[in-house]
Amino acid sequence: MTLDDADRLAAAAAIVEHAFARPALLAEALTHPSASGRDHGYERLEFLGDRVLGLVVADMLLATFSDEDEGALALRFTSLVRRESLAAIADGIGLATVIEMTRGEAESGGRENPAILADALEAVIGALYLDGGLATAERFVRRHLAPAMRAAEGPSKDAKTALQEWAQANGLALPRYVTVSTEGPAHSPTFEIEVRVEGQPPTTASGGSKRIAEQAAAAVLLACIGGDR
Repeated sequence: MTLDDADRLAAAAAIVEHAFARPALLAEALTHPSASGRDHGYERLEFLGDRVLGLVVADMLLATFSDEDEGALALRFTSLVRRESLAAIADGIGLATVIEMTRGEAESGGRENPAILADALEAVIGALYLDGGLATAERFVRRHLAPAMRAAEGPSKDAKTALQEWAQANGLALPRYVTVSTEGPAHSPTFEIEVRVEGQPPTTASGGSKRIAEQAAAAVLLACIGGDR
């Protein structure tokens, strides 16, 4: 490890506020694939961090918004963990300055790229989990996402609209909703609706009307795909 590498990791540890017992984890979390040689760079830790992030955010939302249904919680979840939200956090704490990448990547705007910033943040969460356990990773997530969660007055748009916009932004056909079943008496039916989007597993949800069930199914699918991430 060169002196520059040591200084960069020391700065990174200060940013994430954790003294790593295994600094190699932090180094891996902050290595863009362009600079990783034959290794994966931060991609494997990003995979883990994404799951840890999802668990912690879901727990935060359940505890904070105890009166909201699954659909509303899913919208809040998607808003908090979407690429732009994570990139803003990474940029705000100075993470861009300590990501290792090739000169070409940096000169092409890599340190301002929302995808790179979001991926690196998730990789850091994965590294924190492996080095210090769930409690360590959870403290980091809560410290940086709780303010945004408290500031949000409510889900920004209905789930069907958000899912349609996601599909269009990714060049996909519009979501397709299918009634799987209708149960219960005529005056109080329960509809089970399935929603399909190309490239994603179908999801189902139930509700007292087709509209409610469609919204719930869209919200579940949004939570699965993480919005436009």
